[in-house]
Amino acid sequence: MSHELILAGNFVYGDSFEDRTGYIVIESDRIKEIGSDRAVDSAIEGFIIPSFVNAHTHIGDSIAKEPIFMPLERLVGPGGLKEQILAQTPHEVQIEAMKETIIDMAGCGIQLFCDFREGGLAGVNMLNTALNDARVRAKVLGRPADDDAGIEDLLESADGLGISSTADCNCDELAEMVAKARSMGKMFAIHAGERNTGDIESAIELEPDFMVHLTKASRRHFRQMYDRGINAVICLRSNLVTGMGMPPVQQMLEAGLTVGSGTDNVMLNSPDMFREMEFISKLLRIGEHEVLKMCTWNSAKVLGEEDTGVIEEGKKANLLVIRADTPNMRHITNWVKGTVRRATRADIYGILYEGELQLRTELPGF
Repeated sequence: MSHELILAGNFVYGDSFEDRTGYIVIESDRIKEIGSDRAVDSAIEGFIIPSFVNAHTHIGDSIAKEPIFMPLERLVGPGGLKEQILAQTPHEVQIEAMKETIIDMAGCGIQLFCDFREGGLAGVNMLNTALNDARVRAKVLGRPADDDAGIEDLLESADGLGISSTADCNCDELAEMVAKARSMGKMFAIHAGERNTGDIESAIELEPDFMVHLTKASRRHFRQMYDRGINAVICLRSNLVTGMGMPPVQQMLEAGLTVGSGTDNVMLNSPDMFREMEFISKLLRIGEHEVLKMCTWNSAKVLGEEDTGVIEEGKKANLLVIRADTPNMRHITNWVKGTVRRATRADIYGILYEGELQLRTELPGF
């Protein structure tokens, strides 16, 4: 007989993120029942949200946090500081650093992340090794290296392609790689519009599943993306650190795009979606329900993982319970706004990963 777990309190229901108060019954790894018409005993109580989905990371650079300020091209471009450090660091050191970041993400409520993995097949294999026994899932998007034997081996080990920019590639070769990824049923995503507008049109022509950054993109670009079914992922804190400006998210939403959110390079930012939510909400003045969706349900949809990221009967039980009685969260007048704008990992009561509850006191680092 399967074990039932009951959560109670305030939560956001369905893909509209409707405010509700009541209970959620978990059976095995699924949400079995949601209601408000009966008393519940032995419930875990608090503010309940879907676990976070971090739609864009580079965790391979966890070995080089907080470098000195330099132009973006010199920092993460081809031949830049990041590439130099990775080339000089033994694989086992890189794997251990990635494991630590994965533990960090699990501890702040992230249940799925998407990593643009450099280093070709070897880089993909290192991340897959780091993911062994993790309580976080990942979409691993690889990038060919000069010494790779062929794109097929890379795509067999990865979930798809994650390309830096059309400006850094031979467009004919890139188009061939994308065609191969599509033929194998793999994802394709790309950075665009971060430094300037020069790579946006060419990226749209390739029809990726999603495009990352888009700080320099316009309404016209967003309409083109919508027409071709291309989603968007923003990385606000990263763009602020690198001086690339703020993404025009309101224009993206007005164009009808599904907009997800990520934390980008670990060398520049902690992979903490609580902090990402706060920055998006306060700097872009976007409503708290929309911000919460961007960091959960929208990001899950962008990654093709619509069985999670939302609180609804039948969906996977990947949930986060925030305490309402901590000094930080006590006395808030709007629980969704309070969660989006001020909650931290210290306010976590428990995390459900695939229906299995782990209390905050059991998490690494606490």
